[in-house]
Amino acid sequence: MTAVNLFIDGDWCAGAGGERRSFFDPATGEETGTVAKAEAEDVDRAVASAARGFDVWRRWSAFDRARLLRRAAQALRDAADTIAPLITAEQGKPLHEARGEVMFAAEVTDWFGDEGQRAYGRIIPARDARVSAAALVEPAGVVAGLSPWNYPVGQAVRKIAIALAAGCPIVLKAPEETPASVAAMVECFASAGLPAGVLNLLFGDPPMISDRLIRHPEVRVISFTGSTVVGRRLAAVAGESLTRSVMELGGHAPALVFADADVGDACDTLARDKFHNTGQACISPTRLLVQDGVFAQFLARFAGHATRLKVGSGTEAGIDMGPLANARRRDAIDALIGDAVAQGATLVTGGIRPKGRGYFYPPTILSDVPVSARIMNEEPFGPVAIVNRFFDADEAFAEANRLDYALAAYGFSYDSATIRRLETGIRSGMVSINHNGLGVPEVPFGGMRDSGFGDEGGLEAMREMMVTRFVPTRQHGKDA
Repeated sequence: MTAVNLFIDGDWCAGAGGERRSFFDPATGEETGTVAKAEAEDVDRAVASAARGFDVWRRWSAFDRARLLRRAAQALRDAADTIAPLITAEQGKPLHEARGEVMFAAEVTDWFGDEGQRAYGRIIPARDARVSAAALVEPAGVVAGLSPWNYPVGQAVRKIAIALAAGCPIVLKAPEETPASVAAMVECFASAGLPAGVLNLLFGDPPMISDRLIRHPEVRVISFTGSTVVGRRLAAVAGESLTRSVMELGGHAPALVFADADVGDACDTLARDKFHNTGQACISPTRLLVQDGVFAQFLARFAGHATRLKVGSGTEAGIDMGPLANARRRDAIDALIGDAVAQGATLVTGGIRPKGRGYFYPPTILSDVPVSARIMNEEPFGPVAIVNRFFDADEAFAEANRLDYALAAYGFSYDSATIRRLETGIRSGMVSINHNGLGVPEVPFGGMRDSGFGDEGGLEAMREMMVTRFVPTRQHGKDA
């Protein structure tokens, strides 16, 4: 049994009330450990610690911060074989995916540490020869990060590395379902020599902690990854105090496959991306829109991919897909599939919940799904793909833009005019064409409309944690 504590002001500690919550292995449903529950006074103590840490961390040079982050990145690589089994035990993904997540976290930490050395301001030509006009870029202050359970290390590290590279301290509220892997990651940063208070870790009641963090006068930025419903509420609270917000919310990604595309490559790419992490990814392709001339070919190949996937405990050798993270997701997917079939959709493969322990669900494909079905309008967040037919481009683009979700989209075509229309005609924060080029550290990562605003990737993410101050200075004296 693993016992996970809070991390406040450089120390691992229990919550003020002494309460603990159990967390479970989704492959068995068995308890694997307990995590400390933060009380309101723990939240306040963490923010006060971060405010003190800000006075120290902001004075470190960008080069010194980068050196520390590189040490943290190496610590993550060294601990990959320890952290990966923790991810698998509490989130469910296969060990090879879990290890890849840790290595990605190290890459993110390295990249943002280096990018922090390039957070340039600028000198603006002044209208008076005696004036120097400088735009100075500075850290915004204490950041409150709220991260989800689907990539417990990979999502949390974006909050941490971006804030630290920008010169900001952070209070991270991590998910209670997956605490051990996040705590192990935080220890890698602490062991790299991070000053006390610069990184704090909380677990507990999500509404209480998020509300108290956002309303705290010392918190200057809120960075949230999660559902659109929760994001709307948090953004409204942040708006009351004009706290800057980065919201990475839900998605329902369309993928358009045109008849002139490399159908085999499109199918293989989308199948790999759809069932990665058991489909529990906000950028997972969900509405696959395939042109009539290649529909049958695509559907047969895609179904073949799904039926060949080996589902089981992520600790077993040769497993392609682990369980869903919790019973809630399994029940929600069951309901969405049942509704779609009741409305006339064809169940191509999967769709039957297995008996026995754990929250397993087979890779599932639905075709001919009517627009009225819930799954066409609600993010399934699981191993379910919709494969629908379209006849002309206007029809496909209309469906791609129908929903207010606008995080990620995909397109496959070799026709230059179609590619140009994919680039400009899909209203989404990210549109990847003829491959999946999303999510690496150096590129923007963010959505539009109901999928949120702000970025968690690239130099754009750094600027979310910084403020620009304009300082024009007029020289006096005979030499001015």
